[in-house]
Amino acid sequence: MAGIFWTPLLRSLGWSFSSSASEGAPLLAGNIRFKDLSGRLLGAHVAHAGLIVLWAGAMTLFELSRFDPSLPMAGQNLILLPHLAALGIGVGAGGEVVDTYPYFAIGMVHLISAAVLGAGGLFHAVLGPERLETEGFGYDWQDGKKMTTILGIHLVLLGVGALLLVLKATRGGLYDPVVEQVRLVQPNLNPARIFGYLFGFGPQGWTITGMASVDNLEDLVGGHVWVALLCIGGGIWHIVSEPMAWAKQRLVWSGEAYLSYSLGALAIAGLSVAVFVSVNEVAYPSVFYGPVGGTTESVRAALSSVHATLGFLALLGHLWHAYRAINSAVSPKYGTFFDFMTKTPATVMGNSAS
Repeated sequence: MAGIFWTPLLRSLGWSFSSSASEGAPLLAGNIRFKDLSGRLLGAHVAHAGLIVLWAGAMTLFELSRFDPSLPMAGQNLILLPHLAALGIGVGAGGEVVDTYPYFAIGMVHLISAAVLGAGGLFHAVLGPERLETEGFGYDWQDGKKMTTILGIHLVLLGVGALLLVLKATRGGLYDPVVEQVRLVQPNLNPARIFGYLFGFGPQGWTITGMASVDNLEDLVGGHVWVALLCIGGGIWHIVSEPMAWAKQRLVWSGEAYLSYSLGALAIAGLSVAVFVSVNEVAYPSVFYGPVGGTTESVRAALSSVHATLGFLALLGHLWHAYRAINSAVSPKYGTFFDFMTKTPATVMGNSAS
């Protein structure tokens, strides 16, 4: 009876029940079925984005439905409305929420966007071509020029996202917990100050918290200016150039390798946010998230724990897929991580049966 229910359910989620030499473990197949079907993989990618946007919109509206403007936001166990408030949306002096309509509008825009992304995902997953034309958005995993072009496009989009925050800060203003009101921010572009955070040097000297030690909006927004410049500059570079010789030799050029690189970046992001939420009161003002430390009720602990957990899972995924990518690129083949570490070739699948 269990197979009657669980087997169709798991298959509908993309899991496979058949093991092969390329997939290894049966339940870990997932989107590996689409590795040579660029159109179908695009559908999964777009649908995944739709799910993320759907969650953001639905969760914003859910929080708004239970939000009481007459009570402090910090004590209402919210995670998305505080982020919007920190951006200076709908708040006045002292962090008081004076207008909740922007929160409703933002939630609805996310829901509508999720519907559009969902439709695009379904189209590419069902009706669109299985493989995209290589002259357009199609690709070959080992085509370094096309892969770095795709990387460049992603970097440019990330840079544009950082610039949007800068535009909001310099034209619309952000909430500053130091003066307890929304104000325009003039970014600090001093590279020594901004890049010093990467090595742990904050305004008060060296600290283990590094970037999370930022204590003013000028440095925070200035950091986003530098991030935007580096992402857009690096993106354009990758779009117009080809991989260098050392990159072609040292990097693994396969779909699973790219997945491992992406998961590594997500791990860094998740763990970094966990630190910021735990110790920083400029990016995450206490009036919205609760105080740092102490025994007062705060959502910080839960929010930080979730980000740390997701970051750790992404790190494990990075290591797992990196191992599989390296394993598929080297000869002889290795069956397990321990075989790889001890340089002991595992029995090739299929030969063991004989």
